[in-house]
Amino acid sequence: MSGLAGTDPLINPTLPSHHVIAQNVPQGWEEAVLWTWENGAEIETEYDKPDSPPSRDADMTLIITDAFSEPRIHKAFPGGMRDLESYRQEVVDGIHDHWIGPDKGMWQYTYHERLFAYKVPGIEEPIDQIGAIVNALVKSPHTRRAQATTWQPWNDLGISDPACLQRLWCRIFDDELVMSVDIRSNDAFKAALMNIFAFTELQRYIAERVSEGLGCIIRPGQYVHHANSWHIYGDDFPEFKRFLDSVEKRAWEDRTMDSSSPDVKQMFKEARAEVALSLEIERKTGKKGLYEWPAGSKPE
Repeated sequence: MSGLAGTDPLINPTLPSHHVIAQNVPQGWEEAVLWTWENGAEIETEYDKPDSPPSRDADMTLIITDAFSEPRIHKAFPGGMRDLESYRQEVVDGIHDHWIGPDKGMWQYTYHERLFAYKVPGIEEPIDQIGAIVNALVKSPHTRRAQATTWQPWNDLGISDPACLQRLWCRIFDDELVMSVDIRSNDAFKAALMNIFAFTELQRYIAERVSEGLGCIIRPGQYVHHANSWHIYGDDFPEFKRFLDSVEKRAWEDRTMDSSSPDVKQMFKEARAEVALSLEIERKTGKKGLYEWPAGSKPE
């Protein structure tokens, strides 16, 4: 025997680990969820019902070589364009930071709050970690210290819904901003595509601010998405099987959308208007959540 780890075909990992390399977001996401369906470990979750099938789970690294290459959107993501745009604004712009209020039964955090206004006991001013990343990269584009974290052990060890996103890290190679994110738990089928879309929009935001600081164009480039638990919930298997059927029967062009096309741009324009009106209605009524317009009364 050579004694080299990994050479014995009888040695199989307890938690399967895989990496996917793709040019664009929907291509990488689709390949990663399909691999997990075929190869993921079966394991229970804290959210299972008594009759829920075990989830399929894997340690997954998804490498998108060009975060903004088209197509950017897979049609199988949950919800609609308004949901996607609302989540983008939630992560990048903080439109739901006012929902935070655990003492009032509201949210315990948002990713935007943890990244842009990280609160530490005993420190009066919250820490703008994204601003610190920008400053670090402007000062030294090749630094390995441009990172932000979300975990707060004094809070998160005991709460019901601790942050899934744990850390993001950035570095500049030539004129390209590379960003990597680490996630402890990621619903691969129902949430991951929206997560990746919003996180790459944050990558673009950072690249734009660094460009301003350096006085040259830094573009958002490679994006790496690593999830310790990249899972498909057992309760979602019926819907996932319909997704499998669509992958088999529909052409790639029919499963994805080009975010730069006039039609999709118009969809995003309408979504932004709906999100803005929803926020206005929320301010007036005090009710949390995107407003659902009655049939036939949806704003133009």
